[in-house]
Amino acid sequence: MIEKLQHRYALSERGAKDLVQGVIACTVQNIAFMFPVSLLYFFVGDLLDGGIHGSRIAFYVVGALFCLALIYGITYWQYNTTFLATYVETGTRRITLAEKLRKIPLSFFGKKDLADLTSTIMADCTALETAFSHFIPPFAGSLISTVLIAASLFFFDWRMAAASLWVLPVAYAIVGLSAKVQQKLSDKSMDAKMACADGIQECIESVQDLKANNAEADYLVGLYDKIDAVEQQAVKCEFGTAVFVTSANMILKLGIATTALAGASLLLKGSLDVLTFFLFLLVVSRLYDPMQAALQNLAAIISIRTNVGRMNEILDHPVQDGREELTNRDYDIKFDHVTFSYNKKENVLKDLSFTAKQGEVTAFVGPSGSGKTTVSRLAARFWDPDAGKITVGGMDIAKIEPETLLSLYSIVFQDVTLFNSSIMENIRLGRKDATDEEVLEAARLANCDAFAEKLPKGYDTEIGENGSQLSGGERQRISIARAFLKNAPIILLDEATASLDVENETMIQTALSRLIRDKTVIVIAHRMRTVAGADKIIVLSEGQMAEEGTAEELLKQDGIYAEMVRLQNQSQGWTIV
Repeated sequence: MIEKLQHRYALSERGAKDLVQGVIACTVQNIAFMFPVSLLYFFVGDLLDGGIHGSRIAFYVVGALFCLALIYGITYWQYNTTFLATYVETGTRRITLAEKLRKIPLSFFGKKDLADLTSTIMADCTALETAFSHFIPPFAGSLISTVLIAASLFFFDWRMAAASLWVLPVAYAIVGLSAKVQQKLSDKSMDAKMACADGIQECIESVQDLKANNAEADYLVGLYDKIDAVEQQAVKCEFGTAVFVTSANMILKLGIATTALAGASLLLKGSLDVLTFFLFLLVVSRLYDPMQAALQNLAAIISIRTNVGRMNEILDHPVQDGREELTNRDYDIKFDHVTFSYNKKENVLKDLSFTAKQGEVTAFVGPSGSGKTTVSRLAARFWDPDAGKITVGGMDIAKIEPETLLSLYSIVFQDVTLFNSSIMENIRLGRKDATDEEVLEAARLANCDAFAEKLPKGYDTEIGENGSQLSGGERQRISIARAFLKNAPIILLDEATASLDVENETMIQTALSRLIRDKTVIVIAHRMRTVAGADKIIVLSEGQMAEEGTAEELLKQDGIYAEMVRLQNQSQGWTIV
């Protein structure tokens, strides 16, 4: 049962056990609320029998105090097992989702955007928190306690019990049969929210381009439509829920009427005593209150399936795992008949084989979309190939835990990611235990001194979100400094100097030449001068190896590489006429 609850509601094992405790606590609480009804039943019975005297007064005083203490104690227990336990579980869920995202292949992120994943971790977890503190335990508790109380009523008088309880299955059926309708409404509402969140995030991220193209007004028109769609779907969702819940609650109200009518009829016939009639009136007045809330909770539980489904999409996704022990002999990277596609439809790499040897620089060039960057991603196991095998020193990287594997790599990508912290701490990301002296040495090798020393606090200057206070070249130099600091045996450079001017590019290439000694280096570049000194150049075209050799050999072949060199040489002489 615990495992089923875990999957059905995206819970941890502890959370599923706490849910069961919460249901038990709510059930006991509902039953405890019937104790005052029982006490009142006996009180009225004594009054009808001639009054209350002597010890009976003490009995009712003690009974009232006992009911008060019992309800207080059970309510305290119920609060802890529903609210407090739920808050702990919400934190656990967010951490679990984040940990799972850390291990999921990057191919998953190609299907999701930042707003969607952020909403899952924050908004969906919040919805789950509300469900497990306000909806599910009270609903289940009301259902169980109602069954128990209903069964006991049949011992008093089955006719009155039937007149009082017939409304319950009818009311539940109305709400239960609406599940598909409510699920569709909830899904549409969630889609509208995600579209709106995507639009807002896109607007914030692209505000510079929108202003530059004078397109803010047109874009905001579309964004306003998305916001209106959220409002409209929310109204439809609430109305759809209200139709069924209100109808069910109206049916519940009929239970009081049928109880009174049946009791009055039986009382007039003399087949029912006044005390039993009074008991049923008391019970139904108390019984229907939690049931009305339970019906509303049932509607909320049905709608929470959408949020749970989004979380389970992450939790159930296969992860990249493997051994935590490295068994490589050296650091040669070998692609053996590797085929790969991002969407399982169109291959980006087709039967690609090559070896990037330790101590050599292997460069990849080719037209945009030829698969150059994909090679570097696969080499670091950001994705796994669809076919073929990739090895490092004879070790199949598909069988190695990704974080363990990445200890062998220093990576500099074209798209640099920086954090809203100091330059010093951004560089230290390359090796967290590095001393300040080691960080500063890496920064010097990457030519960061040229801009860092001009800042108000030097290397301790906060650089803003994703380095917003720095230029593209300055951001890239910080990324290169990380690679210097990590000093791993394999280096992947994907357009590492693309944002640098000629002077800085020359300085950093000189520093890189010291860094790459005796290491395996893969370079992805568009500038032909960047790869001219590589030990081996591989030219990719449509995901396949078109040419291979040194720069001189490829120029003699007069193929794709030679044509790219000619075009870039021509572009250098281009002027505005």
